[in-house]
Amino acid sequence: QVQLVESGGGLVQAGGSLRLSCERSGTDLSIITMGWYRQAPGKQRELVASISSGGSTAYADSVKGRFTISRDNAMNTVTLQMNSLKIEDTAVYYCNARGKIYIGSPPTDYWGQGTQVTVSS
Repeated sequence: QVQLVESGGGLVQAGGSLRLSCERSGTDLSIITMGWYRQAPGKQRELVASISSGGSTAYADSVKGRFTISRDNAMNTVTLQMNSLKIEDTAVYYCNARGKIYIGSPPTDYWGQGTQVTVSS
């Protein structure tokens, strides 16, 4: 079983910063990507940022230049540094790991429980 535990959410004023961390443990996994998604009330879950095992990154247009994703070499920890936060960044943020348990298995998505980020005016 793969476990993802997020930390670092909270309440911050617009223009402020927060740092989210995700710790992966449990069943060994051949990681393809790890990333962060968010879901605001009444909206679909959307990709915020992802990083591949090779270090390539991808960002939603709405967060480019403000958010930075990083990981340790083993991809056991993924961090999302969020700067210049806006009210519209308010959402539940979910850590995601996409990987294979064994060679030949299909890629599988694993999710954390989510952490609330609230940006106030």
